[in-house]
Amino acid sequence: MNADDVLLGLARAVVGVSTRAAGELGTVSVVQLRALTVLRQRPDLALAELARGVGGGVSTTSRLVDRLVAAGWVDRRPSPASRRAVSLRLTESGEDLVRRYDALRLAELRAALDGVPPGRRAAVLAALAEFAAGVGLDVVPVPRAPTDEGGDPACWLARVCPACGRLADEDPPTRCPACGEELPAD
Repeated sequence: MNADDVLLGLARAVVGVSTRAAGELGTVSVVQLRALTVLRQRPDLALAELARGVGGGVSTTSRLVDRLVAAGWVDRRPSPASRRAVSLRLTESGEDLVRRYDALRLAELRAALDGVPPGRRAAVLAALAEFAAGVGLDVVPVPRAPTDEGGDPACWLARVCPACGRLADEDPPTRCPACGEELPAD
């Protein structure tokens, strides 16, 4: 399995987790939940800021906000910074919906993490936090793996096969145990 396969698999898995959680909640879409999640992280956003946060255009986001307001999940009021702008904030009902959405997603993600051997979980979480930071999620703190688990996961990079992504069993590695690719000596 190469890096692209792993990345696409991760993307599909995360979208699947979010879609299943949205389905459990009923009549709310994943796009609506994305907007509500952005508003939970950054209350009192202007419409243009929310549009950037959800990756949409202002007119499309305006229609989305109309639906969120009609559902009772978002409150729209004049901005304290400008009389021409509006400020968007979750209502109590919107907060409750996002809490339930997060709880559903966390339950499934924690179950997946439970499948990782206990001694590797901190390293996996640290790598995922670094990955999240790399895609611009500035709300994720980057934990450091405890030193009793072999140190920083980056020290194993020389053992990763560039052809298939498998971690070699020996250090220093010479050949990938999965595909036989000769591994470069650093």
